[in-house]
Amino acid sequence: MTTKERITFNPNQCGGRPCIRGMRIRVKDVLDLLAAKVPEAKILADYSDLEAEDIQACLEYAAAQRDHPVLTLAAR
Repeated sequence: MTTKERITFNPNQCGGRPCIRGMRIRVKDVLDLLAAKVPEAKILADYSDLEAEDIQACLEYAAAQRDHPVLTLAAR
């Protein structure tokens, strides 16, 4: 399963925010836990439906969201 398959969007679930494999576990929730330095093993223990690949997919998704072109105006 690829990152694109693991991160899902459903306008009728969690306000259309990105979730993991159609579950009500938002990408942001996983990223917040990682930012709070919660170990991956603890996250996986607390969310039994999550897989290690889901956490990796969240990180890849976040990195891709931050990688966007920056447009600047040319000086005249």
